[in-house]
Amino acid sequence: MTHAMLKGSNVPLEAGTVRAVLRWTPGQGVPDVDASALLLGPDGRVRSDEDFVFYNQPRHPSGKVWRLGKKRVADALTDTIQTDLTGVESVVGQILLVASADGVPFDHVQSLQILLYDANLTDAEPIAVFDVRPETGEETALICGELYRRGDGWKFRAIGEGYSNGLKGLAVNYGISVDESEAQDQDAPPREEPPASPQTFSQPLPPEQPTTPPQQPAYGYPASLPTYGQGAQPAYGYPQEFTMPPQGPQFIGR
Repeated sequence: MTHAMLKGSNVPLEAGTVRAVLRWTPGQGVPDVDASALLLGPDGRVRSDEDFVFYNQPRHPSGKVWRLGKKRVADALTDTIQTDLTGVESVVGQILLVASADGVPFDHVQSLQILLYDANLTDAEPIAVFDVRPETGEETALICGELYRRGDGWKFRAIGEGYSNGLKGLAVNYGISVDESEAQDQDAPPREEPPASPQTFSQPLPPEQPTTPPQQPAYGYPASLPTYGQGAQPAYGYPQEFTMPPQGPQFIGR
């Protein structure tokens, strides 16, 4: 039986492993949406930056919370977080399930839902479904729901509250450190390089030798791009010192 959730309602979970699926309808002017999770300790904050599971850090060091990535399902797009509730460290009491838009308010996102499944069952109906509606429409990051401990078990609560300053604002509120200098650098427009000066020669060319204009360097993108960005994953584990990636526009204060 699927529970149709209202904001603030909760449902007990019997599943040992759950998939939280964000689902929305794509279309013209609809921003991309990313799923992420924050693991909170007894004080309601992260213990370290490693407790933030998102597109640039897709798996928690414990291996119990991870992103499955995006898919197209019929006429919708999805992004998914999976959690092994039986293996989550006992000090973690809450896991926030978050949606962030690509720098565009959520009033542009159509039919946003969070669906919770028992990951051990194939083709099963969802345990719970919550239609996420932003409160103001100006939010660029939303806490769609949370998994939280209750006694020896877990429950899911529908939340639907957000931040107008994006994933950066939400993360800072729960104790994630953000490199402000990188965010400020992202605000500045890229500086154009001056055109190359014509090539000069130390000796004059012989009169009979025709002179040709020097070859100008081609303008374009560099041969290699940074590995960190939305949807990219670090090649060799997590960096020693975590900073929010500058590429994602949702880290820029709005």
